Amino acid sequence: MTYDEFDRPSYAKPLIIAVIVVAAAGLGGWFYWHSQKALPKMPVGAQPEAAAPLSAARIEHPVPAAPGDAAKAPLPELNDSDMAVIDALGDAAPGLNLAQYLVPESVIRHIVVTVDNLPRQKVAVDKRPVTPAAGAFIADGDELHATLDKRNFRRYEPIMDVIRKADMQRFAAVYLRFYPLFQKAYQDLGYPTGYFNDRLVNVIDMLLATPQITGPIELVRPNVMYVFADPKLEALPAGQKVLIRLGADNAAAVKAKLMELRAIITAAVPKH
Repeated sequence: MTYDEFDRPSYAKPLIIAVIVVAAAGLGGWFYWHSQKALPKMPVGAQPEAAAPLSAARIEHPVPAAPGDAAKAPLPELNDSDMAVIDALGDAAPGLNLAQYLVPESVIRHIVVTVDNLPRQKVAVDKRPVTPAAGAFIADGDELHATLDKRNFRRYEPIMDVIRKADMQRFAAVYLRFYPLFQKAYQDLGYPTGYFNDRLVNVIDMLLATPQITGPIELVRPNVMYVFADPKLEALPAGQKVLIRLGADNAAAVKAKLMELRAIITAAVPKH
């Protein structure tokens, strides 16, 4: 992944707010590493690479019922759901001001696209559900040999503070309440027989398998943007690169929240 992609923690936040918030915890920045120029946006109407959709008969992780009266509450239409979702997320995290991190348009659709893209090499830059992290990317060295400066990790302190304080039961409750809209957004994405909760669980498992990097992260800059010097790291899925880019301590905190989320959204007993 390029550093332009990493520097706009759009992937790290959607990776947390998208996945954590569940949509899932996004986490995404997130996915951008900013050097000089921004990555080109995906053309209007272009679709991300599609994975083979799951058959409805092969649902592995049926969503648990929404808690309390939430399951009975009427839902807005998907295209009119932004304010309802933002308000619900705000209620789930009182005092954390999540709204400041969210792009207030097509929230559920953007979360679904981001989650679906995390296992891939590329993500739709213009579909991120959260705003970029402040500050500019810092590399220690030159184009031929550089390392990821640890000062970059400080840029994520505000969103990491939110993540560490997040009550995953409350966030999961928002996800379960609005799940029919997440499901519709996933089907609209090109998976008419797919099941979004299965996709989310698979993405969480992929993120939890991210290798832990404790030493210096070496970079090279063959063109405009920096990339991992280690070809094995450069070949990792976008979501795993995001976690590595966050730093070992931040990545561990995100993984802990993802494990909590996974336990909640897989608690339903499969139907036979």
